[in-house]
Amino acid sequence: IVAGGVGEFEAGISKNGQTREHALLAFTLGVKQLIVGVNKMDSTEPPYSQARFEEITKEVSA
Repeated sequence: IVAGGVGEFEAGISKNGQTREHALLAFTLGVKQLIVGVNKMDSTEPPYSQARFEEITKEVSA
């Protein structure tokens, strides 16, 4: 689960972020695919922003 709020997602996916660290650990253990949920989409601007969802999807899929 990743946070959809501006700043929250960026902090998690940053070089020292916990989300990035967990993904790296999973990859190291041989996990090739993950299911990712985007939480707190109601706190985006505007609420439930399709553009924000697609931005997060693109970053997580890379």
